[in-house]
Amino acid sequence: MAAVARLRSVVVDCPEPRELARFYAAVGGGMPEEEDPDRVVLQIPAGPRLAFQRAPGYGPPDWPRAGHGSQQFHLDFDAGGTWEEVDEAEQKVLALGARVLDREDREKKDFRVYADPAGHPFCLCRIEQP
Repeated sequence: MAAVARLRSVVVDCPEPRELARFYAAVGGGMPEEEDPDRVVLQIPAGPRLAFQRAPGYGPPDWPRAGHGSQQFHLDFDAGGTWEEVDEAEQKVLALGARVLDREDREKKDFRVYADPAGHPFCLCRIEQP
């Protein structure tokens, strides 16, 4: 199927764009472009362009519930092929200000769910390398 347009950015509402861009730069790499205090852009190396925009009155999603205040989307990060690598990545994101939302069922799931400092869910995934 022919594309109508090319994806430019994933834009994330938040209370503090600079802080959240710095958090995701530490998780996924890259350097935030801080041209405007109300909108900061981060190009993840070999990945998506993320833009963070100030949203007055922002409230975090109510994960994992559906309905009003539920998450609309989340970001998945490949944290390695072993649980030891995921454990190491977990310690790093927690030190950056993330908090655990779900890390149970390790035998059934290949991911763990966290909230970023603004409350958006994201996952660290265990991806077995070929």
